[in-house]
Amino acid sequence: QVQLVESGGGSVQAGGSLRLSCVLSGFTDTEYTLTWFRQVSGGGREGVASINSYGSTRYADSVKGRFTISQDSAGNTLYLQMTGLKPEDSATYYCAAAKNTLASFIVRAFHTWGQGTQVTVSS
Repeated sequence: QVQLVESGGGSVQAGGSLRLSCVLSGFTDTEYTLTWFRQVSGGGREGVASINSYGSTRYADSVKGRFTISQDSAGNTLYLQMTGLKPEDSATYYCAAAKNTLASFIVRAFHTWGQGTQVTVSS
């Protein structure tokens, strides 16, 4: 059974940095897409950054140049390095896994989700 467990959220001031981690267990797909989504209370989930098994990455326009998605060499942990944080980045962040897909920011394409980690950025 695949499990994703996020950590690293917290409260920071605008301009600060955080690094989110997502530990993958039971994950055996050799072709996959891993995406960080975020959701504000009352809103839908939006794709923030994705990486696939070929190493290709994709970023939402709102985070380009500020966020970096990566994996450790073993592929067991997914990271999201967030710098230059803004109040509008405040949300619950989720990692999600899918078979390799071009729909890297489409929620219904993802079969496994973590429980989420809260990020709060104050001005």
